[in-house]
Amino acid sequence: MISENKVISKSFLISVSIFFVLCFGYYINVLYKTDFHYTYVLDDAYIHLAMAKNFALHNVWGVTSHEFSSSSSSPLFTYLLSLTIEFLGNNDQFPLYLNIVFGVGVFYFLNRYYSEFFQNVRNVVFAILFTVFFAVLHLQMMSGMEHLLHVLLIVINVYCLLKIKRSRLAVYGFYVTIVLMGLVRFENMFYFVSLAICFILIKKWKTALMVILVGFVPVMIFCWFNFQESGYFFPNSLIVKGTRLDFDSNLMIQIKDIVLNNLLLNISFYKVGIFPLAMCTILIYRDFKNQKPTEVVKNNFLLIAFSMLMICHALFADLKSGFRYEAYILVGFSMALIPKLKSVFENFRGYIKHQKLMSFLVLANFALLIYKFWIAHLVLDNGGKNIYEQQVQSAKFLNTYYNKSKVVANDIGAITYYTDIQLFDIVGLGSAEMIPFTKDKKRFDSSFEDFVGNFIADHHYELAVVYEDWFDGHVPKTWEKVAVLKISNKITVYGEEVSIYCIDLNNCNQLKNNVKNFKWNKNVKVQIID
Repeated sequence: MISENKVISKSFLISVSIFFVLCFGYYINVLYKTDFHYTYVLDDAYIHLAMAKNFALHNVWGVTSHEFSSSSSSPLFTYLLSLTIEFLGNNDQFPLYLNIVFGVGVFYFLNRYYSEFFQNVRNVVFAILFTVFFAVLHLQMMSGMEHLLHVLLIVINVYCLLKIKRSRLAVYGFYVTIVLMGLVRFENMFYFVSLAICFILIKKWKTALMVILVGFVPVMIFCWFNFQESGYFFPNSLIVKGTRLDFDSNLMIQIKDIVLNNLLLNISFYKVGIFPLAMCTILIYRDFKNQKPTEVVKNNFLLIAFSMLMICHALFADLKSGFRYEAYILVGFSMALIPKLKSVFENFRGYIKHQKLMSFLVLANFALLIYKFWIAHLVLDNGGKNIYEQQVQSAKFLNTYYNKSKVVANDIGAITYYTDIQLFDIVGLGSAEMIPFTKDKKRFDSSFEDFVGNFIADHHYELAVVYEDWFDGHVPKTWEKVAVLKISNKITVYGEEVSIYCIDLNNCNQLKNNVKNFKWNKNVKVQIID
């Protein structure tokens, strides 16, 4: 009989080894496609790096060293990066290194958690691997983003909730993770509310109040700071991409549109949330037949909390970005459901015979896991290559010829991290002046064109490196297109073509010559516009 400690250590080593061998394979694959320098699959990772660099080296919270810009939707992750840069130097691989640390932490606490329910190594390993691959954590690891830290905090929080009656340390862990969560991702406010409602339902009023206070106070402090600098409470990305309710005469129409577009008619909701929600609903309904409501909530606390969180997230956040924003919910669902479905692991054939509907839902979730694994493979296979050939090459070009120039752009991560340009971001993530034109997912129109044309001229910008399609036909007429950069096999970038525009018309010939003379990557096709 294997001792409990040996089960825990063996299951940890097996599961973490499988995960990191897979990640290492993708790492090597990316190196071969990016001139042996690891490149992240999303430009967003470089937004964190740019802000971290500027805060560490120039004490400026912004994507450039020249002005404040609330471009990070994860203040804590960006701050951790800035500390790393301040003490260890500027290195674009730090997000990956931090994610390795966070990843080991995720496996450690998942292993401790599932070892509370399973006594053999195989079942613990299987539970861990299902959880991490159901949430596509290998993609989150390699993306260099904050989502693995977010998942780590959720895992610790749920583990501490399990142990909270047995350990004072677990009480501290539960509240400390709540303090940190809101500053990693603002969607955690939905989690705080869901937890508080569940605590209220079981008449733990003080705990509910503590969750709200501990969770919301750090967020409110950051919002106050942000408002002093930008005039907006939340980071620019939340304002531009988030769902907002205006409490006016159209409130009911807004609610109807949100429910339809973000939930009922959102195909991503069915890909991500419908099967876990269905399983939670069935399990909760069965308990209602035999138990009092308070006992039902106690016995299904996590199922109820994560179901409410899933619905709130779908309504007011984002379910359309490569499974990254909802990774923390899927990990939470797994931690809530797997202990309730122990017999699936211990006697699957017997479970199928007696639980046909639940068996179908279990198999549906496995099918979703396979589907997401394939999508993640496509992203990891060529996403870094896309970013290297498009964003990183553009950044190198700007660094060579226009390192301190005034530049207009709409993909701002790599070009601000690798340069010291002065930026005007037409999307609004790096330039708050654009938020009135981009919030609530507005389409550009003639007023946008007039504003951008006048603002750029008044502030003497020199060139633009942009996706022309983003302008929706409203590129200022005073700009002159000088070149188009084209890549193939688009996976993680908006389009295959990036256009370079001359804004200072006195320097158009020089800009063309610079484009001609720069040594672009061999996979970038350069077309000069005569």
